[in-house]
Amino acid sequence: MKLCALLGITYPIVQGGMIWASGPALAAAVSNAGGLGLLGSGSMTPESFTAALVETRRLTDRPFGVNVPLLYSHAGEVLDLALAAGVRLFFTSAGNPAKTTPRLKAAGATVVHVVSTPRLAKKCQDCGCDAVVAEGFEAGGHNGRDELTTLVLVPQVVDAVTIPVLAAGGIGDGRGLAAALSLGASGVQLGSRFAACRESGLHERFKQAIVAAAPEDTRLILRKLVPVRCLRNAFVERILQAEERGASGEELLTLLGRQRSRLGMLEGELEEGELEIGQISGLLRDLPTAGEIVTALVRDYERVRGSLPVLHA
Repeated sequence: MKLCALLGITYPIVQGGMIWASGPALAAAVSNAGGLGLLGSGSMTPESFTAALVETRRLTDRPFGVNVPLLYSHAGEVLDLALAAGVRLFFTSAGNPAKTTPRLKAAGATVVHVVSTPRLAKKCQDCGCDAVVAEGFEAGGHNGRDELTTLVLVPQVVDAVTIPVLAAGGIGDGRGLAAALSLGASGVQLGSRFAACRESGLHERFKQAIVAAAPEDTRLILRKLVPVRCLRNAFVERILQAEERGASGEELLTLLGRQRSRLGMLEGELEEGELEIGQISGLLRDLPTAGEIVTALVRDYERVRGSLPVLHA
């Protein structure tokens, strides 16, 4: 497959670069299983990021990449550190890739950017990105403002560009992988499924809350700021109530406070923390290893592919 050749991997499966979750243990485990693991730099300082690169290289000799949210205050420094350390696979998000892609490409890097609309995908192709991740509204964490779901987004992005497209948002098993490839995607990026595994850096209490979640237990909040999908809790309810009465962006920022995601995702505060997770959490009921997830995705994909009905008589 073209995507596998581009990324140097066996299976067209990428683990999302999630804050607090995507550390060396998870990235290395996914890469060792034949997918592509990503370090999530958005919750790392430059110092901890450097240490994470060293540890990931200790744990795997397979290709791995780095996810860099471009609005992150240390994004420029992280990009420099990664390039200096020999990283050549970058997944960028939350910002304008035209500002960073030419420099990364000049250094011989492969660049993939996360998009929420076909128009943005076309811009990524025009500025030199090698592939895009088309992430639907179902996804956990920060979302696009356009609220396009994966099922309608992916084929429109595939039609808009000639570079490989990875589908993301609401994909958690082999059925989702089969659906994404049937829509024209070249592969998938999974966040929530890998967030709920043994190597994930999330607090154990949060992991248990994910696998206990019902299908309707997430909400998209903070639309006036940067939309983010979270597991419902006391914090989310306060935000929803404030938004319902028309709270300003400034008031919402005050309610959000500082380090809210760290409080929930890393420290395990289930009521007052920001618990970023996708709608697919309603399907997740176990905490396997990352390697077991990759194996199950491939096995179940093959089963689904062989069981599709014949439409003609």
